Amino acid sequence: MKLRIAILGTRGIPNHYGGFEHISEYVSAGLVKRGHQVTVYNSHNHPYQQDTWNGVDIVHCYDPEYMIGTAGQFVYDYNCIKDARKRDFDVILLMGYTSSSVWGKLYPQKSVIISNMDGMEWKRTKYSKPVQQFLKYAEKLAVKYSHYYISDAIAIKTYLGEKYGIDSRYIPYGADVLTPDEKTEQKPAILNPDYFLLMARMEPENNIETILEGFNNSNSQKDFKVLGDTSNRFGKYIANRFKNDERIQFEGAIFDNTKVRALQNNSYLYFHGHSVGGTNPSLLEAMASEALIAAHNNPFNKAVLTSDAFYFSDSTEVRHIVETVKRDEAGTRMVQNNLQKIQSQFNWENIVDQYEEFIIDCFYHLNYAKAFSH
Repeated sequence: MKLRIAILGTRGIPNHYGGFEHISEYVSAGLVKRGHQVTVYNSHNHPYQQDTWNGVDIVHCYDPEYMIGTAGQFVYDYNCIKDARKRDFDVILLMGYTSSSVWGKLYPQKSVIISNMDGMEWKRTKYSKPVQQFLKYAEKLAVKYSHYYISDAIAIKTYLGEKYGIDSRYIPYGADVLTPDEKTEQKPAILNPDYFLLMARMEPENNIETILEGFNNSNSQKDFKVLGDTSNRFGKYIANRFKNDERIQFEGAIFDNTKVRALQNNSYLYFHGHSVGGTNPSLLEAMASEALIAAHNNPFNKAVLTSDAFYFSDSTEVRHIVETVKRDEAGTRMVQNNLQKIQSQFNWENIVDQYEEFIIDCFYHLNYAKAFSH
């Protein structure tokens, strides 16, 4: 069964932004390898301007976000949906709903609509109360106008079941394990492996301030590398707040995956502060890169890491971890257990297989139901 599949709702591929772009790269290229015709919608000003990428067709749609801010995302999604209506796709996979579900009435009638329901966006503290209310409304519209649903975390699947009575399919993100060659190549990439590492978008709910405050108050002699674009308001605040601590180094956003994996692999301890959203891609990549991990104590992170991480809830606990963590036998066991999870559960081949199986199932079920309703 070869299908015509479109992926909407991201800024585009290859990834220059975040989680949905990251998974769209792997899923789109993986589905093409399995014989499907796949189209991904890209923002018109995406750094990649070609019409195909690894066998995936790229459609560039006008995106005024760079001029008018967040409102531009709604215009961009509208433009993508309007274009998709002309193209007769069998299946449309919508990544998230924040700025697309308001156009739900315009979704192509003949396509099967599958929404990846994102991570309870309305919980994000960066949003004001009115925006949080809107996001709850957008979530409701996504449920109303989609035929089928994907959750990338068990906690989200449970929430959607309890709130809306829908049975979403749990499919997490994936990661690739480092090959022996990559490990050998990457070792010289970092001159000083004795550092802590954090990689995140500069948003309050990623607990960057909590982590850096704990480190700032510690007596550690190690450096702390922070990967992430600090040009937004919160990023500027964080960079300014910790500018007098010479140990803290803001490295900016790095999208060279080889370099990121090398930094993770060579770090003394990798901090993961994400507290909302589903299974986080940077967490899985840290596990696959054989990093020892300290994570914010919440159901999303615990569902993935189980007992194979150090957990913190506040800056005092961060400080305690920083001052007491040792790369010993117990730490090695945690790293190996997490690597095993990637190999058995979170590897990309497995994830793409699950996406393909679910997409084909949805296509058959809906068309079978339509045939019998006539």
